[in-house]
Formats: sequence, C-alpha cells, structure tokens
Amino acid sequence: MANSTVKSAATQSGALKKNSVSVLGIFGPKADLQALMRLSSGRVKKVKPGSRVASGKVIAIDEDGIVLRQSGQNRRIGIPGS
Repeated sequence: MANSTVKSAATQSGALKKNSVSVLGIFGPKADLQALMRLSSGRVKKVKPGSRVASGKVIAIDEDGIVLRQSGQNRRIGIPGS
C-alpha cells in the first residue's frame, strides 16, 4: 500500500478539535477497558474508569467511547469517525 493511501485511511481531517477533549482509542479486555484521551492541553493520557483528568472524572468506558463526569453532569465522548 502506498504511503499516501495509508495516510488517507488512517487520518481524518478536522476529526480532533483544538482545545477540546477527544478519545483517540479504546483498548484492553472487555472487562477492563482503557482509553487514550487527548486533553485540551494537547497532552495524551491513558485513562481507565476512576481516572481524573483536568476536565473531570472518567465514569465509564465502552467500545464507543467514554463517559466523563464534569461539573456534576455526565458527558459521553465518542471516538471521532465512529
């Protein structure tokens, strides 16, 4: 596969908004899922349920994304493009 084909298959222009929290991927056994998150600072962090990030606390992780508790509200953050 040509490099340009791999690049276009692996990337989505504009999928990650700057200065916002994004889920980059979900991994691990179904009973112990973890996620890679890109924080609003641009830093990437591995999280699991109970992890604290600057914008809140990870409440749950499933195959479609995470649930983040922020200011008393639950917010689902999905994986871009899924």
